[in-house]
Amino acid sequence: MKNIDRREFLKRLGMGTAAISAAALAGCDSKQNTVTGNRTSTGEIPTDKMTYRKNPKTGEQVSILGYGMMRLPTIEKSEGEEVNKDEIDQETVNRLVDYALEHGVNYFDTSPAYCKGRSERATGIALSRHPRDSYFIATKLSNFAKSTWSREKSIEMYRNSLKELQTDHIDYMLLHAIGMGADGPQEFRSRYIDNGILDFLMGEREAGRIRNLGFSYHGDVRVFDDMLAQHDKYKWDFVQIQMNYLDWAHAKEINPSNTDAEYLYGELEKMGIPAVIMEPLLGGRLANVPDNIVARLKQREPERSVASWAFRYAGTMPNVLTVLSGMTYMEHLQDNLRSYCPLLPLTDEEMKFLYSTANLIVKFPTVPCNDCKYCMPCPYGLDIPGILLHYNKCVNEGNTPESSQDENYKEARRAFLVGYDRSVPKLRQASHCIGCGACAPHCPQGINIPNALARIDKYVENLKQDKL
Repeated sequence: MKNIDRREFLKRLGMGTAAISAAALAGCDSKQNTVTGNRTSTGEIPTDKMTYRKNPKTGEQVSILGYGMMRLPTIEKSEGEEVNKDEIDQETVNRLVDYALEHGVNYFDTSPAYCKGRSERATGIALSRHPRDSYFIATKLSNFAKSTWSREKSIEMYRNSLKELQTDHIDYMLLHAIGMGADGPQEFRSRYIDNGILDFLMGEREAGRIRNLGFSYHGDVRVFDDMLAQHDKYKWDFVQIQMNYLDWAHAKEINPSNTDAEYLYGELEKMGIPAVIMEPLLGGRLANVPDNIVARLKQREPERSVASWAFRYAGTMPNVLTVLSGMTYMEHLQDNLRSYCPLLPLTDEEMKFLYSTANLIVKFPTVPCNDCKYCMPCPYGLDIPGILLHYNKCVNEGNTPESSQDENYKEARRAFLVGYDRSVPKLRQASHCIGCGACAPHCPQGINIPNALARIDKYVENLKQDKL
């Protein structure tokens, strides 16, 4: 699969393109991403079987599994009378990075925005304990805030990344989350063109301090298309897109502001630009699928985890350079290593099976929250991701009764309400949302967050008052 083009790939798949078509501060410790119970796989993990993809520009071999340093483990640390729950557990990060390198992972992706600004430093500490030529660092110019749009502030952010990462060069540098905002094209110009920052980064690439220059795409497809239209000028070395078996043909159906991954991937492949894949699990949603989907996947592959289907899917695509995963716990890392040491590409029949599985998943009314926490902090103290993820969890587990006449109404009602209070403190629940809308512009998935919170709060009140 490594050297076939798209036409040959689709031929082997036995499907044409049209047939397939028929699918800013990030947090650290995301327990919603945990892969547990009957959803994991077991077995020895070889240290010399990692699958690699060749960077067509440099010839370097990049591990098909990339380590996303977005959701790092944390510990509680007392600071005077206050307890800081966002302190990164550096010891555990070091162990995870060591284990990943030992098993062939060599691509580590971070950002100045991740883990409330702490990810780059933690990544730099962990990686600098190893030879610099044993890993590739990817980071981003995350100048989301208008206060960082000036040339001086953006350059300051870039240089601080070099300092925090303890390196004199960045292997893979990205313009972060282009296309976001109420006016994607104008915001892109303000962040990267009008201030001369893209020209600056191209100069850094020419000087060798940036080895590969690309961008990560969220939102307005006009910006994506314009960036590719100017490929002759910018010579993008790679592009990071959201791709998974649900988003392949259902992204726009789930959220009208998104773009189906089939289009994004296809455009990159036509131009020979390697794709770096983010959200292969849709923020953990494809590891925490409804129980009937778990049974469907487990019937086919009892020994493999539910998540492994999504990782094998992303890795099967021939133009993918690496697939990013935010691995908070050792069990995440080990499970993903089993999928990629080595990668067993999906067969034609398995691809068809996954697309039909996606058709089933999309029927469930979950909120497309990826737990990125770009919507946080809420000015009124709400735990927005916690609310949305609890609701999704209850949908997946069948604990969102539609009527008091439902057979399991009492059990489901109790599970929802008790779980809600345990997952989200009362003062941070949806009932305290005033609909200010400060969160919505920051959501990469384009969720109308105030509307979603109002809908969930109304549902909770109906449950509490037994009015379903």
